[in-house]
Parts: sequence; structure tokens; C-alpha cells
Amino acid sequence: MTTYAIGDLQGCHREFVALLERLDFAPGRDRLWLAGDLVNRGPGSLECLREVMALGDSVQVVLGNHDLHLLAVARGGASTKRSDTLAPILEAPDREVLLDWLQQQPLMVREPRQDGDRVMCHAGLLPEWSAAKAQALAAEVEARLAADAGDFLAQMYGNRPNRWQDDLDGIERARFIVNAFTRMRFVDPGGHLDFSAKEGLDSAPDGFAPWFSYAREDDPHILFGHWAALEGATPGSRVRAEALDTGCVWGGSLTALDLTTGKRIRQMSLARG
Repeated sequence: MTTYAIGDLQGCHREFVALLERLDFAPGRDRLWLAGDLVNRGPGSLECLREVMALGDSVQVVLGNHDLHLLAVARGGASTKRSDTLAPILEAPDREVLLDWLQQQPLMVREPRQDGDRVMCHAGLLPEWSAAKAQALAAEVEARLAADAGDFLAQMYGNRPNRWQDDLDGIERARFIVNAFTRMRFVDPGGHLDFSAKEGLDSAPDGFAPWFSYAREDDPHILFGHWAALEGATPGSRVRAEALDTGCVWGGSLTALDLTTGKRIRQMSLARG
């Protein structure tokens, strides 16, 4: 059995299928870990959702910001954006089945191992949270999604608060947790998140650095997507972090990391007619 971790699909269904063929992936024998953002921007978001859902127990998914945006549009009253490619999902006859499945996916996966926890989350792991604490906080939001999704999704958006405090409560607590797991890139030494910079490392605001440049008290192996401008690299990292988003939807590639050997297999973006 081989487990592969794959970065953001973002509707790149043709490349996803081609990559699975290159891996000789066999459901039931092999497993996939998908780092979120299954949908949006690319032309095959509906097909990606159906393909991944059909893999059943052979796939482990975490929610990304585009996945949550889809849920917010469908069930939280949010508006679509000009660049969205979500209409085929919203108009599909199996829309509710797909949305129900997506809504049940976690923000974080944590697998205890002898050489340290293996963790997957879309944007990364806040430096001040241990893997165990992060898992507990993710579970808080997952419970809210299960219990009152419409109300929660309607209030989810916003950049405040931008710093974690243990006494945060209500929607502010949940919003920060969502932002840390799905939108984080740059953090300052005081733990404040910046949401304005979305390009490479040289776009860091003054006083901010990438979240993986801060030392941690624990030493998990962190798998994350979200940051295509990194092109799969984490220069200056002080933690065991693997960047998986290599910008397939922007003409780059879709990357699979063999979690046993550490080998990366890339499927280049395919020309679209």
C-alpha cells in the first residue's frame, strides 16, 4: 500500500485523472491525502468532487478556503465571484449529495507516528498551536458545520480577529480557527496573521514571515497546500513542512508526494480546448 499526498486540485480534473494513472493508483490498495481546495477556478470542479467522493475510504480530504466558499454560496447565502467556476456543481442533479459529503470533511487530519505526528491541513499549522491542540480546535469548527452550517457559513468571513487568544469565543473564535487552517501564509512574532499578501516570500509585509519559518515545541510532519507561489518549496523552514500546491490551475503542475519514499511525482497542466 502506498499513500500519496496531493496538493490543490481546484477543478483540474483531467490532470488529476492523468496523475492517478501515472501513479498506478488502485483504490483499496493505495490511499490519497488531498490537501483541500478540490474545487474552483479550474473547469472540472464538479468532476473532481464526484471523482474524489467515489474513492470512499481510499481518500482523506481536508477543507480548503475554496471548498468552504462553495459551501457558503450554496448554504450560507454568500455571493459567487467573477472568477468562480462553481455553477456546474450548484446546478448538478446530485448537488446536495456532493455538498453533504463536502460539509462532513475535516479541517485537519492528524496521524500519530513513532517519528512524530503526520498532519495535513490546507494552509498550514499555526506555530503556537501544538498538533494536539490544533486538532481539538479544528473539531470545534467541524461540530459547528455539522450542527448549524447555514448560520455559521453566513458569519464565517472576515479578517478579525487576526491573533489567537485562548479566551476567544463564539463566531470570532470559530472565524480565527477557519482562517488559520485555510487562509494563513504570513505571521508576525506576536502571532498576528496577515491576509493581504498572497504571492511569494518576497511579498511578506514588514515584520511578517511565513508560518513555517517559526520554530515549534513539537515536531509534526506538516502537509499543506494553498500557497501556489511557493512552487512546492519551503525555503527557510524551521519545521518539517511539505508544500504541495504547485499551481496546476495556473498552468503549473499537480504534485503527488509518496509519503513512504518522499518522491514527488508531477503531472503538468494539460492544454485546454
